[in-house]
Amino acid sequence: MTKAFVFPGQGAQYAGMGKDLYDKSEKARTLFERANDILSFRITDIMFDGTDDQLKATRVTQPAIFLHSVILAACLEDFAPDMVAGHSLGEFSALAAAGAIGFEDGLRLVAARAGAMQKCCESNPGLMAAIIGLPNAAVEELCQRTEGLVVPANYNCDGQVVISGEAEAVRAACVLAKESGAKRALPLAVSGAFHSPLMESARAELAKAIEATPIKTPICPVYQNVTAHPETDPDAIKTNLLAQLTSPVKWTQTVGNMLVDGADKFIEVGPGTVLQGLVKRISGGIVEIEGISSLS
Repeated sequence: MTKAFVFPGQGAQYAGMGKDLYDKSEKARTLFERANDILSFRITDIMFDGTDDQLKATRVTQPAIFLHSVILAACLEDFAPDMVAGHSLGEFSALAAAGAIGFEDGLRLVAARAGAMQKCCESNPGLMAAIIGLPNAAVEELCQRTEGLVVPANYNCDGQVVISGEAEAVRAACVLAKESGAKRALPLAVSGAFHSPLMESARAELAKAIEATPIKTPICPVYQNVTAHPETDPDAIKTNLLAQLTSPVKWTQTVGNMLVDGADKFIEVGPGTVLQGLVKRISGGIVEIEGISSLS
């Protein structure tokens, strides 16, 4: 059986995330406490006992999801991936779990990414929206027809594309989408226009952080968001990580390529169940799908 481990991105967080992992595993407790020291604040207090609003802050959300996913993978007895991938932020979790990035280096990189993105959102606000029920090409076409900056940001599965850009342009694109037959066009409760050119001002800061991060050859291929293809070369991995900030997440294409390359079991590691649903839709339900959010 060819196992593909996949890691969730921003939006998968929930109050209490990771607490059972902390309580059950000494290894997990050690890593969580090390994370508190690295971040210079007790992120575990927010993860375990904070409110949903506290968790939604980008500077908290991204490292929290990274920690939950990577520490859980490190504590699994049978973590032996043939391939890995992560959705947006989840790509950093995938790289750390596959040994391309060390735990501490990965956390520092994710914290730098979160900080750069949060500052960018505050200085250059935007909006994202989910378009449900239109083909990818139709969403691409309506973005091109819309006045202002709006682009496809996440190709989540067939019939589900997230768009991103200037707030008014995104709202106008939602109107066009409904006129074009979309079942739903819903603005998302996010703090900015992720995976769009509006993130450009965060690139310089993130570029420095990525360049300073040692990246090794992973234990298995990592399917990256920007290309949807497997990668093992550290230099290419760095290039794709930086490009991801302003480029769309090609999740539909990524899972499709993993299927072509033989994946017959997908295992989501970390908070939430979103990726399990997307894999089921993309694969047509022909593969085994499992989710792991805590230690049994």
